[in-house]
Amino acid sequence: MNAFVFPGQGAQFVGMGKDLYEKHPVAKQFFEKANDILGFRITDIMFDGTDEELKQTKVTQPAMFLHSVISALCLGSGFQPAMVAGHSLGELSALTAARCLSFEDGLKLVAARAIAMQKACEMKPGTMAAIIAMPDEKVEEICAQVQQETGKVVVPANYNCPGQLVISGEVEAIDAACRSLKEAGAKRALVLPVSGAFHSPLMLPAQQELEAAISQTEFRTPICPVYQNVDALPHTDPEEIKANLIAQLTASVKWTAEVNNMVKDGACSFTECGPGKTLQGMIAKICKGNPDITVRGAAD
Repeated sequence: MNAFVFPGQGAQFVGMGKDLYEKHPVAKQFFEKANDILGFRITDIMFDGTDEELKQTKVTQPAMFLHSVISALCLGSGFQPAMVAGHSLGELSALTAARCLSFEDGLKLVAARAIAMQKACEMKPGTMAAIIAMPDEKVEEICAQVQQETGKVVVPANYNCPGQLVISGEVEAIDAACRSLKEAGAKRALVLPVSGAFHSPLMLPAQQELEAAISQTEFRTPICPVYQNVDALPHTDPEEIKANLIAQLTASVKWTAEVNNMVKDGACSFTECGPGKTLQGMIAKICKGNPDITVRGAAD
């Protein structure tokens, strides 16, 4: 069974999508439609902008969404998913590719999500850190201890793959947690160059804003099950999908469990739609030792 997966923020690079725009008439059509919807030429920034311009949340998130969804559209009859999933922002790409959301509505929600998250970051500054080679349970334990000791927010945010868990929270608590995790034996505790504490309680104002946008958007039954970050389970009911999407902003991304559940439910081929190979690397680690699993990119 074929599973298609969609990456989140972080895999972007200047020049992304230019080859699709130039080679596929359908890609050009959708990129131009996106320029009209957003009210600015995002393609100019994606194809020929600077790293700094592309790194702005209000640009990065729509750019990632566009590259991912248009990559899937360009597969034509090759896009026949038995199931889909997306990592963080990628969940909106997955929902759009699976026709739960129209292209226009998907892009508008991504733009609303990006602006809401940017505002939340400005209201309550925070950051994230990648913890390498430490059991998840130990990271959870130390985060809880630091949170209790400091009275500041620090929580597990992204369960990416075995040996890689990203934590999120207030700067002071992240710094304290990183020190404690290194002392406890983590190979690395690396603060990430991000503008806020995504997938933590600090995103509550963004969640409330996004909920208002989602409640006004039509969600249809997708063409296949969508595995969602908050519970790692497959969903096809539009109301369940909406509730999980709202909860996702302040909840952790259970990516390892998501991939394991897809494999358990029959996935043997994973195709990443979007720039880079971030999810391919994670899935290879999650499925290490399983000779029946193949992982590739949409352009491969």
